[in-house]
Amino acid sequence: MSASRSVFRSAFPFKRALFASCAACVMAAALAMSAPAAAQSAAPLEAASSLVPAAASGARAASAAGATSTTNGTGAGNAGNAGTAGGAENADNPASPDSAFDARQKVLDQRTEENDYRYAVAEHDCYSKFFVNHCLSKARDSMRSVQADIRKEQLALDGEQRVQRARQRDEQAALKRAQDEASAPQRAAADARNAQAYEDKQRQHQLDQAQRTAEAPQRSANAEAYQQKQQQHALDQAQRGISPSQAAANSQAYDQKQGDFQRKLEQARQQGAQKAQERVEKQQSFEKKQADAAQHKADVEARQKQAAEKAEQKRQDQLKEQQQLEEQQKQQQQQ
Repeated sequence: MSASRSVFRSAFPFKRALFASCAACVMAAALAMSAPAAAQSAAPLEAASSLVPAAASGARAASAAGATSTTNGTGAGNAGNAGTAGGAENADNPASPDSAFDARQKVLDQRTEENDYRYAVAEHDCYSKFFVNHCLSKARDSMRSVQADIRKEQLALDGEQRVQRARQRDEQAALKRAQDEASAPQRAAADARNAQAYEDKQRQHQLDQAQRTAEAPQRSANAEAYQQKQQQHALDQAQRGISPSQAAANSQAYDQKQGDFQRKLEQARQQGAQKAQERVEKQQSFEKKQADAAQHKADVEARQKQAAEKAEQKRQDQLKEQQQLEEQQKQQQQQ
């Protein structure tokens, strides 16, 4: 027994030396791994530094929106209750549900940015630790847990928005049906008037057709009489010795005279319109000259009045100066 104790005591310093050497090896390995880890953490550090302003602004916006929305940091049930309460309070205001949904969506977006920022910072910090993979796994799990909560609230918000849009569509459809029902008597009256007008037009058309049918023999008689007159006119011209070519030439000459007369008449109208325009322009020019002369006269009178006022002011100033000089002279004489 004493021999075994002496052996254990002799072996104890060796164990301490072995433990110290193992600890030194572990420290050396940790230092060796920290160098590449520092190199690997450069990219996450830059990403984290780029996310700092966005996260700060997101935090400020979230704190400002927290007074109007109760969904920051709550579950899907609380988000639904808050949305239902907001919709009940603002039922009379059609723009308030959309603004409430926008505010809640903004809060969810800000929470997503903050979650990404925290994950980037945790990822950066993990590269400076010994158990890197374990740390990254924990950070990833935490990020995914928050992301799942945000996803639940996002789904709840999307569902509320769909319900709100469906409610608005139903309200619009009901309003349209009510308007159609209210305007149904007017439409019925308009349809009746249109139908009556159509029937009146049809009856008038039938009357016109009957009248034209009754007047058909008269029109035939008139056409026959016209043909007889034309034939009689041709016979009269033949008896007077006027050939068809001479009659055509006479007709052409008559048409030419009528055309010349119409051209002269049109030229006279154009000249009359031009002279009238010239008279109007002359009248306007005369009125402008009269107005300019009146303005010039008024300017001259105003300048003369100003000159007279200046002269009177100057005379008054001279009188005052003369009176002051006389007073000074009197004072000097009295002294």
